Amino acid sequence: MRHETSGVIAVDKPAGVTSRRVVDVVARAVGTRTVGHAGTLDPLARGVVVVCIGHATKLVPYVQELPKRYTATFLLGRGSPSDDLETPVELEADPVMPSRAAVEAAAAGFRGDILQRPCDYSAVHVAGRRAYDLARRGRPPDLAPRRVRIDQFDVTAYDWPQMAVDIECSSGTFVRALGRDLAAVLGTRAVMESLLRTAVGPFTLAVAVPLDAITPDSVRAAVQPPLACVPHLPRVVLAGDDLDRAVRGGLVDVATDGGAADAVAALDSVGDLVGILARLPAGRHRLRPNFHGRG
Repeated sequence: MRHETSGVIAVDKPAGVTSRRVVDVVARAVGTRTVGHAGTLDPLARGVVVVCIGHATKLVPYVQELPKRYTATFLLGRGSPSDDLETPVELEADPVMPSRAAVEAAAAGFRGDILQRPCDYSAVHVAGRRAYDLARRGRPPDLAPRRVRIDQFDVTAYDWPQMAVDIECSSGTFVRALGRDLAAVLGTRAVMESLLRTAVGPFTLAVAVPLDAITPDSVRAAVQPPLACVPHLPRVVLAGDDLDRAVRGGLVDVATDGGAADAVAALDSVGDLVGILARLPAGRHRLRPNFHGRG
């Protein structure tokens, strides 16, 4: 595969492998170092990691805007510093054993926009350090809550102490923290036992290539064009003078069915993505990034 390849591919990451390792495997297969993932997945978790290749790496922030879907299991009546099984687990001496009805009612309270405190063992930056580095040194950071959106939080099975859930959420959500906070509402503690990311937007497990099957041929067969990174953005087709002006870095006026938009996917007459039209303070748009000018 030539190094000029640009596009996006979903990879099925196995448990015990880092997201960085996924990027390295894809980079070797396509023969380029211009590769990046659009959202890390904990080493203990498995499932979809979206990998952008070539100039599609400039679309990573847009892929990160897509909702994510997970299935997870938690064990109630116990806790750990990392909120999962990565660190020593402490059993509660006299744990609360809530009913399924109570668990479901508590889960319903987390749907919508919520404030969530990130996990101490996370990749969040604190004064230039990763939170997990500080936590491992016995100095867990004081992390400020962040606003996230939970579109789905359904209990699919419950047999104390194990609870299984389906979740759809925004980028930046810590599934471990959802279990931690749900348990706190119930008067107990929880650790995440397993986590499977089933989808990032339209990138599902059904289209994901298993990591051990990544080869130049399998990437060539599965890679999607850069336009696949932005299914949630409005689109416009640029032609003639508008296209020429836009790819040269000029300003253009954009009208979409939804009215003014901060970001619009710009296509040429054959349907290829030429870049993202970003709205400037004055209201007009400029291609940022610009795939024709590589800006």
